[in-house]
Amino acid sequence: MNVAKELWGHIPVLHITPEGHKGGALPTVIFLHGHTSAKEHNLHYAWQLAQKGVRVILPDALLHGERDESQDEVQISLRFWEIVLTSIEELSFLHTELSKRGLANDEPAVGGTSMGGITTLGALTTYPWIKAAAVMMGSGNYVELAKAQMRQYESRGFELPLTDEERAGMLQALSRFDISMNRQALSGRPVFFWHGVKDPTVPFEPTKRLYHALQQDYADYPERLTFMKETEAAHAVSRNGMLAATEWLVRQVKS
Repeated sequence: MNVAKELWGHIPVLHITPEGHKGGALPTVIFLHGHTSAKEHNLHYAWQLAQKGVRVILPDALLHGERDESQDEVQISLRFWEIVLTSIEELSFLHTELSKRGLANDEPAVGGTSMGGITTLGALTTYPWIKAAAVMMGSGNYVELAKAQMRQYESRGFELPLTDEERAGMLQALSRFDISMNRQALSGRPVFFWHGVKDPTVPFEPTKRLYHALQQDYADYPERLTFMKETEAAHAVSRNGMLAATEWLVRQVKS
């Protein structure tokens, strides 16, 4: 595969194309990394996709990778939802750039690991152009997850810099992107989930609940919904999960 380090607007990206590609539009995937990770940490996904003729865009999220601002893990964690919402907004810019540059032969799929999977599910509530989505150990229940995070921070002795009014406002804002509250936004688009049952970071149960709810919505086209669980896996995608997700993405963007 060919890997180019580029700057799209203010967003550093790795732009991956298949070996020998001479230019022109290709099936395309935008793939998002996890919390405290960076774009290059998902190159194994990009390699699998590029081998099958797919273009891949790997962006750095706010405060991550080349956009690092030397904040410690606690500081970055407290800005988790700012990062997620910024990434959702920046997907619109990346989509516009793909179109301007004539790089995608159809609408792109979007996927991601952990925070990237969380971002992907939020983006589905906002962007009807997303052709398909691969969610690796991500959760779409933004409000429930944010409340759990706040309880966890406070139990560890951190004082959150939020008034009760600000907290309520933040949860209200997150509800707009909460796929469990906005399932109709999916409109039957293909979605792949992978999650480890023993995940201590992004709990398995809410994702399973979402999947079961979506099964009703997708009753007329169940083949568009895939749920892969691994009973012994924690917060790390297995090789089998990565291969299944990339094979699934190839089928979606080439269909």
